[in-house]
Amino acid sequence: MEKIRVLLAEDHILVREGVRALLEAQPDMEVVAEASDGSEAVRKSLDLQPDVVLMDITMPGTNGLEATRLIRKASPGIHILALTMHGTDDYFFRLLDAGASGYVLKESASSDLLSAIRAVHQGGVFLSPSVAKRLVDDYLRRVGDGEQRPGYTSLTDREKEVLKLIGEGCMNQEIAQKLFLSVNTVQTHRTHIMDKLNLHNRTELLRFALRAGLLEET
Repeated sequence: MEKIRVLLAEDHILVREGVRALLEAQPDMEVVAEASDGSEAVRKSLDLQPDVVLMDITMPGTNGLEATRLIRKASPGIHILALTMHGTDDYFFRLLDAGASGYVLKESASSDLLSAIRAVHQGGVFLSPSVAKRLVDDYLRRVGDGEQRPGYTSLTDREKEVLKLIGEGCMNQEIAQKLFLSVNTVQTHRTHIMDKLNLHNRTELLRFALRAGLLEET
């Protein structure tokens, strides 16, 4: 079985050692390198091309947010999973903008971390349950206050399906296979969705899907 190759970027030695022990106990994972700051994480990621980078956010020098942006720009195939103590929406959306595919709080159960690594490796998106719940609760509050974003109700059922799959991290080819459509048709739906919702890129689409409660808690 081919293992998921993980690079662990974390400046606290005890945390790093604990996470490494957890990952190396899994039959489908291996830690190919460690980094104690953002610059080292970028350098080793570009040299080793791991499948997943488990990225702490608050590290000395180049922080995890900037390191995520640099890695994704140079190697889009590398999946970044943020491991952080910060649970605020601001951090979460800044990480999405930088290219991260997942967000795990350090207070999460070890099973959540393992599930997150496997999910982002498969091209999916993972949110800590507490983060997902807060986003959905915020959406429901805004709906109750009459703040539901206009435009969503104008989407067709098929466009809603496409939007949900985009929010789950699926690319056009994957969406086409899941919905038995051509890639061109998926792209047309995507264009219509963005026009109707006044969105401009994948990050905004994902943000809307999360805020609208279209994604189930992982």
